Amino acid sequence: MGARNPSGAQRKGPRHTHAATAWTPRAKCFIPLGILSAYRDIMRKKTQSVTQPRFVDAQSQSEGFRANREARRNVLIEDYVELIADLIDEGMDARQVDIAARLGVSQPTVAKMLARLASEGLVAQKPYRGVFLTEAGQAVAMNARRRHGIVEAFLSALGISAENVRIDAEGIEHYASEETLQAFQTALESGLKELMAKNTNIQEN
Repeated sequence: MGARNPSGAQRKGPRHTHAATAWTPRAKCFIPLGILSAYRDIMRKKTQSVTQPRFVDAQSQSEGFRANREARRNVLIEDYVELIADLIDEGMDARQVDIAARLGVSQPTVAKMLARLASEGLVAQKPYRGVFLTEAGQAVAMNARRRHGIVEAFLSALGISAENVRIDAEGIEHYASEETLQAFQTALESGLKELMAKNTNIQEN
């Protein structure tokens, strides 16, 4: 017979003494309270939004498109700056030919983009020594790496293959908002990876 709670009702599900998790009969697994609380908040907001107009007002819609355009604009900048930082950290010269080979574009395309980055104060080019990041460029690279790392860790915790994690993270990192990244980070800190592994074991058994 299962354990009984103080009210006398029989508790369903296996015994579990970890105070930071809760047994969910529908999912038939233990879920960290932090993730469960976030999920309930999302569902509550979704329920509350049912009565709202499906077609948002012009200002809200324009803000969404504006944010998307800004993200697309930053994609190339962040990709170039992050790659330059990676090459330098590996002890290599960030030459146009190497950047072109790794990004899969032509050298004239790289030259044009580097000129743009230089005009924005993100890189400096030295004859016969390749490209270097300015202080502003290093800040952009650090932020891009931070976003990339959070997305990669989140996708890996979900059990996605390493190859697809690498590919998908390159796209998601540029378009995810800070709120979304913070939600990813919170889920990771709440034990998402351990939860996924535990639930996989429960399903297999």
